[in-house]
Parts: sequence; C-alpha cells; structure tokens
Amino acid sequence: MNLRELEYFVAVAELRHFGNAAKKLHVSQPTLSMQLKKLENVLGAPLFERSSKEVRITEFGERALGHAKEILNHRKIISELGKLAANPFAGNLHIGVFPTLAPYFLPPLVPILKKSIPELTLYFHEEKTASLIEKLLEGKIDAAFMALPINNPRLESHLLFEEEFLLAVSTEHPFARRKTVSSAKLKDENLLLLEDGHCFREQALEVCDLAQAQPNTNFSATSIETLLSMVAAGSGITLVPRMSAQGREDSISFIPFSGSKPRRSIALVSRTSSHRKDLFEKISESIRGKFPV
Repeated sequence: MNLRELEYFVAVAELRHFGNAAKKLHVSQPTLSMQLKKLENVLGAPLFERSSKEVRITEFGERALGHAKEILNHRKIISELGKLAANPFAGNLHIGVFPTLAPYFLPPLVPILKKSIPELTLYFHEEKTASLIEKLLEGKIDAAFMALPINNPRLESHLLFEEEFLLAVSTEHPFARRKTVSSAKLKDENLLLLEDGHCFREQALEVCDLAQAQPNTNFSATSIETLLSMVAAGSGITLVPRMSAQGREDSISFIPFSGSKPRRSIALVSRTSSHRKDLFEKISESIRGKFPV
C-alpha cells in the first residue's frame, strides 16, 4: 500500500467516477483502475462496486475512506512542516469565510493581513457554515472565520470581535425615524430572511422568536444584498449585521436595538491538531480591535 493508491481511492470515492478521477489526477484510467485493484488485493476487500452505469463505494470502503483522508492530510502537514520551519508565518493559507460576513469583512481585512504578515499567501473559500466545518475536518482548508458557537471537540476558536445586529427598514416605514427600537416592537412585522443553511438566518430567527415577529414564508434570499433591496422596495423589514450597513446611501434606515442588543460573535476556527497555532494567534491579534469597521 502506498500514498498514491490512497489518493486514487479518495478521488474515485469523492467523484464516483473512474474517468473523472483519472482526469483530476492526470493519469490514465487503466493506470488508476489497476492501482485500485492492487490496493483492494492488499486490503483483502473491495472498495467499490463497479457497473457500467455507476460506481458505488462499499461498506468497507466507507469505513476506510475517513482513515485514507486523514493519512493524506498528515502527508500534507509533514510536507508543510519543512517549509514552515524557517518561517512559520510564510507559505499558503486556505481560509474559509461564511457568505454573510465575506463581502463586508474581507475587503478591509486583506490589507491588514498583508501588512502584518506580508510573506503569507491567502486563499479564501466562501461557503456556508456546515460546509466550512466539513472542509476543516477533512483538511481541505486550514482555518475559517465563523460565527460562534461551533460545537466540535476537534475544532478550537479564537474570538475576534462581536458584531451587533441592526434593524433595516424602508425610509417610508413607521420605524424609520426612531433612534432605537425594542425587539418587542417587531411583533406582527413582515420579516424577510435568508434561505435555509445560512447561520445568520438562525440567529435572526432567535430574535424573531423572542419578539414574536412573523417571518415571511413566501420569500427567502441568498444574500444580505437581496434582503436590503427588498427592504428598500418596501416589501418588509430585516435584521443585518452592522458591517453590512456601512457607507450606504439608499432608501434604508438602520436602527439599533434598545436594551439587550442581538449580536453575533466572530471567531477564527481551526483544528485542535493544527501545527499552525502561532500563525492563527498572529492573525487573531492583527484583527482584534479593528472590527466591526
């Protein structure tokens, strides 16, 4: 058994197609098939059920897949350790960020990190929270900016800042001239929300439940910008994080909540087993005190 065979196994398991896996790995399909057969012979059990129409992973293959991914991830770590030995703040960093944070957070963040850690090359991956957690655990990304809480014993977080939510209403709405608004006043209002899968939707729903507001079940958006366009058109009200309200000159009023303000906690999340803890702490130090903008 060798690492190349495990790489072939993982590729076919993820793509469920021998030809596509061969193209991804830049090898011929016969070579890939032959190496997988060799691996199955060594293991003493089939990894896949093959037919002319589909490729299915066997029960044994499913159990072996996680271990294979972990072995390949350790190979990547060992390879990087040598590069990082001379400078732990250099090299490539793949970092995730969820969609309701990315467009407002990344533009001011990148210059900050370029200045504080100039030899680091950043690659950003925008995904919903569930996908970010999956990619973190599989080693496909190194860390992610996420909203707390993240309850997984294999992940640890560095709290960066807290961001309050504002109520967004049309300038024609009765609330528009208020300096603050109580969450209790949202009762029976037509509340616009993001589609399922966005952590910000769940956070907004918590506020709605407490206020007995009525989420609009006939509409859901894929982005905060779409929500704000609907608010500007007078189609309802919504909650937004403070950063998304910065610098706007449109027909929307952003109103802080009175009393206990709803907010979200943003953290840098990484694997507890990561070897780049010093880098993550430096990134966190560079961000703290500078956000929300």
